[in-house]
Amino acid sequence: QVQLVESGGGLVQAGGSLRLSCAASGSIFSINVMGWYRQAPGKQRELVATITSGGSTNYTDSVKGRFTISRDNAKNTVYLKLNILNPEDTAVYYCHAHLTYYSGINRRSTVHWGQGTQVTVSS
Repeated sequence: QVQLVESGGGLVQAGGSLRLSCAASGSIFSINVMGWYRQAPGKQRELVATITSGGSTNYTDSVKGRFTISRDNAKNTVYLKLNILNPEDTAVYYCHAHLTYYSGINRRSTVHWGQGTQVTVSS
């Protein structure tokens, strides 16, 4: 079994910062892309940022220059530093990972999601 466990959400004032973490655990063989999505009330889930195992990053336009994604491959962990937060960033943030894991004697590749962590930015 594989799990993604997020932490670091909370309530912050506009202009403030937060750091989200997501640790993958279980019978993992390898992790390719890791990243973060978010879903605000009444809106569709949207991509925030991704990072490959080699460190290449991608951000949605609305967070460029404010958010930074990073990862620790040895710990199977991805981070998201959120700076200069505004109320429009309020959402549940979900971690995801494209990974390969052991299933008995086989390996399976799939996308796993975390349970989500709430980020609320007050004005």
